[in-house]
Amino acid sequence: MKCDDARAHLPDFLTGELSAKAKGSVDAHLAACGACAEEFHKVSETWTKLGVLPVEQPSPAVRDRFYTMLEAYTQGLDARPVERTPRRTFSLRGFFAWNRPAFRFAAASALVLAGVAGGLFVGRSDVFNEKFARLERQVDDMRQTTALSLLRQPSSSERLLGVSYSEQMQAPGEQTLTALFRILDTDPSVNVRLAVVDALFLFAKDDRVKDGLVASLGRQESPLVQVALIDLLTEVREQKAVDALKALIADDKIHPDVREKAKQSVKSLTS
Repeated sequence: MKCDDARAHLPDFLTGELSAKAKGSVDAHLAACGACAEEFHKVSETWTKLGVLPVEQPSPAVRDRFYTMLEAYTQGLDARPVERTPRRTFSLRGFFAWNRPAFRFAAASALVLAGVAGGLFVGRSDVFNEKFARLERQVDDMRQTTALSLLRQPSSSERLLGVSYSEQMQAPGEQTLTALFRILDTDPSVNVRLAVVDALFLFAKDDRVKDGLVASLGRQESPLVQVALIDLLTEVREQKAVDALKALIADDKIHPDVREKAKQSVKSLTS
């Protein structure tokens, strides 16, 4: 395989979408060509880092403007005449089926409205603060339930949505963590696995998460997921990862770039 062909295959190689034959050809070329191996290293590192960029938080001024607009919009609705529409017959069971977009939209809308309503309580009084805390816990429970349901779906896009819900939790429960690590270890989609790594980065202070990430490192076969886990464990300074990293370094089957990344991580964690 020539350099141009190998570099053209790098995006599919990173996402795990190449056939076994094509993947073997790219692996062989990267092992023999230093220039392409360096290119692969740069692209994979950039790709991984994109997923752990901090989420920008709105300023207090943005929040004030939002509530001002919300109040104006509500007043406008109250002033509009009520239009009667014919009543439609529908199946309650069918409407609440998970595979219907209407139910997903309704669930998402409920979460948004609950968040807005809870936000109105903030700063009013101790009673309102208590109600807000209770409402926040209820919303978090809804997110956990929704995430667990989506993580069990056969569609990779729905599992990605489930991972996205888990990122919005204050703290994932035991069932949610178990589901996330199951996805990280066994999901056929590299993109879904990378999304789980990004989600778990948000909860990396939890010892359960750190231990799970260290254990998962030895089960991964995708170079991209291996690099993402190494970067995360290095970022959180997890000393327990040193032995797992040394095991990667000693494995002849590991991609040279992953082995080099593991060496750098060990040096960083032990210095």
